[in-house]
This record gives sequence, structure tokens and C-alpha cells, in this order.
Amino acid sequence: MTKPLFAIYGAYGHTGRLVASELLARDEELLLVGRDAAALRALADELDAGDRVRTRTAPVDDVAALREVMAAADVLIQCAGPFAVTGAPVATAAAEAGCHYVDHALEPHHVKAVFDTAQATAQRTGAVMVPGVSFYGGLGDLLAGAVSDGIAGIDRIVVAYAVNGWRLTTGAKNTATRLLAETERLTFSDGALHAGYVEPRNAVFPFPPPLGPRTMIAPFPSFETVTLPRHVPVRNIDLMLSTSAFEATDAFASEHIGAAERAGTDFTVAVQAMWEGGAAAGQLTGHDLWRAGALASVEAAVRIAEGRGPTKTGVLAPGEAFAAEEFLRELERQGAFTLTLRRGEDGGGERR
Repeated sequence: MTKPLFAIYGAYGHTGRLVASELLARDEELLLVGRDAAALRALADELDAGDRVRTRTAPVDDVAALREVMAAADVLIQCAGPFAVTGAPVATAAAEAGCHYVDHALEPHHVKAVFDTAQATAQRTGAVMVPGVSFYGGLGDLLAGAVSDGIAGIDRIVVAYAVNGWRLTTGAKNTATRLLAETERLTFSDGALHAGYVEPRNAVFPFPPPLGPRTMIAPFPSFETVTLPRHVPVRNIDLMLSTSAFEATDAFASEHIGAAERAGTDFTVAVQAMWEGGAAAGQLTGHDLWRAGALASVEAAVRIAEGRGPTKTGVLAPGEAFAAEEFLRELERQGAFTLTLRRGEDGGGERR
């Protein structure tokens, strides 16, 4: 049986390197893709995996080169942000070629655009496309799916990210700068998606001990407002990010720090689901959000390549493509984080 070929777009960035290393640890074959041929060759030499690693140059504005990549690969993992710039050309090429696709996007407008523009094409060509299988957005979507499993008529879901020690890469800095300045936010209330200006505010979220209450930025411009309603029956969604995420003095000036220092993040992702007469909650706690995101995208891509992914083609939310709790339990087994779920009238009834 021929082994699947995994293409990594933006392979020589921090996330791309993590994805490449994890795939090689699983004995997979890689096609490293990006715009810089020298950087691709240097990464291939660094990985030192012989003919298991190939390279191909394909700038985002070179349609023919992107098509060649998608024709060669079985699954593509898109790691090159900001997705407001790189997202559409790569996703379109994958959909048209029938190449399965996973990306690391945070941007809600990009994720919505993939659903809006690639759905019919991906269904026709047989591609499975799951945008946002990463730390921000993807883990929130999956955790909310696990917390809400089997519950009907949820009034409100709150997804809260607490992050300490975050050091942004160049792509992450450019993404954060765009998102924080964005005036047209995608929000979900009264059972509908809305686009328009929303006044940012500070809020307090009661994270479970030992973290405790934290000051939060709300609304956090992540994409769960787009994906969650596809698989969870909810009327209102609130997204929050701790102000501590940006408190490190070098958070926005850390493009060139080492991988070990960049890994020094602590995080908690918490979800509350509330409905009349009941509540449920869950959280993920761990270290190194970059590794957690890379593990999530690799697990998704490998499952799709091996036929263990969704039974339907087209563009899917993370929690729509995979059984949410089972997927998170597998990432927990891999050391990405610790998962806790609680259900009851007050969110009690803990299970690990």
C-alpha cells in the first residue's frame, strides 16, 4: 500500500517545523512547501530524513505551482499566516484538486470564506477540508463540542482562553495586529451570525482553581462563532482571551527567539455551556500552545489520510469532522494537555 504524502505549506516557520517533526515521528512522507527554496532545502537537511522529505517552491500567487503541490499531495497542512493573505489561494487550490486540507487559521473571516467559497467544490472533488485545527479556535471548538455532547437547547456557550508567556512568531504577530484592529467582528447571538463593529470590553472569567478569576478581553476575535453552530445547538456564543496573553514585554518582538523559549507558555482553555436548568463545563490545561496546535493538526491530517476522518466530504468544523471528546482524549494521551469535563445542574460531576 502506498504511503500518503503530507504537504506542509509554510514548512520552515515555527509551526511548520513542529508539524514536520511530528509527522516524521509517525514515519510519514513529507513535501515541504513555501516560497523560499533555500529555506526549504535547509529545513530538509536539518530534518535529515532522506527520501522521506521532498521540497517544492510555491508562492501563494503562483496558481500553477499550487496546483502542482495539490496534485502531488494527499493531505495539505497550511501553516503560513496571516491567513487573510495566504488563506484563499491555498484553500482554493486544495478544493479544486481534491486534496484534503487542514489549516492553522485563527481568523474568523478566513474560516467563514472557506465555508462560503470552497464547500461546493470540495464536495464535488471529494476533498475533506477542516480549517482552524490549531490551538486558538480549534481547541475551543472541539472542547465546546465535548462539553455539549448530547445536550439540546443550549442558551449560551462561553469559550475562554487563559495564556501566559506567549511569544508571537512573525506570522502570529501580523495576524494579531490585523485582528485587534479589525472593526467588522463576527459574533453569534440569538441563533444567528452577525457582522459589524463591537465595542471591546474587559470581563472577568471564573477559571477553576488553581487559576481562578482572570481579567479577559471580550469579544476575542476567534472563529468559534462560525464553526460551533454547525455542530452544537446554541443560541449565543461568547469568546474571551486573558489580558495576560500580551503582558510579556517581548510578546510582539520575539520573532527570533529560540524554540525552547517559545515553548514556555502555560495555557487553560475553558468552556461553559448553560441552558435552562443545567450547565456543563470543561477545560484543557497544558504547556506550549504551539505544540498543542501542531499535534491537533497532525492528528486530524493523519486520520483523514488513513480514512479515519469524517464520513462526508466538503468543508467541516473541527468538532463536526471528528468525535470531539475522543479526539481530545487522543491529544491528551499524546501529552498536549490535560482534559477535564464536568456536567450537572452546577457543572458538577467531574470526569477526566
